[in-house]
Amino acid sequence: MLLAGMFFACMNVTVKFLPHIPAIEIILFRSVFSFVFTYLILKAKQIPLFGNNKKLLIIRGVVGSVGLITFFYTLQNIPLASAVTIQYMAPIFTSVLGIFIVKERVKPIQFLYFAIAFTGVLIIEGFDPRIDPVFLVIGVTSALFSGLAYNVIRKLKNTEHPLVIVFYFPLVTTPVAALISFFGWVQPSGWDWVLLLGIGIFTQFAQYFMTMAYQNANLSRVASLTYVGIVYALVFGYVFFDETYNLLTYTGMLLVLSGVILNVRFSGK
Repeated sequence: MLLAGMFFACMNVTVKFLPHIPAIEIILFRSVFSFVFTYLILKAKQIPLFGNNKKLLIIRGVVGSVGLITFFYTLQNIPLASAVTIQYMAPIFTSVLGIFIVKERVKPIQFLYFAIAFTGVLIIEGFDPRIDPVFLVIGVTSALFSGLAYNVIRKLKNTEHPLVIVFYFPLVTTPVAALISFFGWVQPSGWDWVLLLGIGIFTQFAQYFMTMAYQNANLSRVASLTYVGIVYALVFGYVFFDETYNLLTYTGMLLVLSGVILNVRFSGK
């Protein structure tokens, strides 16, 4: 999970360096790279491409695609650390959805932690004029679909190889992203191609290590390791994009992280 966090941080910065390329187009390039890369590895390892539980694998591909596409939109349109903080709501949605999908029990006090995290998101939006409510909703939607994807991964843990789960993302996403991109294509040029390749590489490794972590350890044991990403986001946002925040926005970030970490810690007991 620590390796996944590092690669995701690199991916986030690279996406933000491409504000002139539509998010869906970035997803297309990323999906094509992932498709080829994962296909070659699966073939080399002689692992069946399409897995066992095809229905759940397709669902994983769909919800994962929606989660990543909406996250890229927020990365391009709001400050880096704010986008990452809102994305950290995913474990909250993982816990809530887990009640219905994997039949996990949520203790009453966890709903207090949920409320703390949501309050933090509202503070971030309310006291940072750079965050449009539309992109706040898109960011929360990304976290919701990420939480759904994590639950599906956990249901697949006993039947599928991590690379097969990763493979279904580009398998589902590529044709849809290609169709949408066709109607609003922006031609990359120069360093754009290097950055797009970097996004594909960073995301591929991040998804693989994240999938391995969620398949092989309890959520409460690994999810808290992702929050080091907020440190990367604050530092990278300041160094590369001159992003700074007021005290109330920092307070909102702290509430989000506190609510999520308390929930994850408590749910593991």
